[in-house]
Amino acid sequence: MAFRPDVTVAAIIEHDGRFLMVEERAARRIVFNQPAGHLERNEDLAGAVVRETLEETGCLFVPEAVTGIYLWPHPTLDRTFLRVAFCGTVSGPDPLRRLDRCIIRACWMSRDQLAARPNVLRSPLVLRCIDDYLAGSRHPLNLLSSLLLPGQPAGPETA
Repeated sequence: MAFRPDVTVAAIIEHDGRFLMVEERAARRIVFNQPAGHLERNEDLAGAVVRETLEETGCLFVPEAVTGIYLWPHPTLDRTFLRVAFCGTVSGPDPLRRLDRCIIRACWMSRDQLAARPNVLRSPLVLRCIDDYLAGSRHPLNLLSSLLLPGQPAGPETA
């Protein structure tokens, strides 16, 4: 059987020592995560993180660097996640934009606030991505390449 990891993206957004997080419903739990989600068909990775951040926070995300690429096998599900994390900046939220239905709210939290509540983090990737960001992990966006089929729109990675 073919191995097919779930490809996800996440936005690491820091301002004054706090990180933009979303409180969301996932698998009958309420958890905290970065603005994040799955890569969709015919989408490049940078485009996916911009879309997910907008859908989950109402903010327009501008990716500036890749902070890491992570492979995480879920300990109880037969699923493995391949997460690409980006750091960057956001605009203020659009107050008229409706957030995804699973999102309770967007909020700013410090690393210490998140570390103090590991049982409400969506996965161990949440703190790992923040720790790598705080350690200065930054890779140029052109680290990622998308080879699109004719007629597909080009995103920031292919420019």
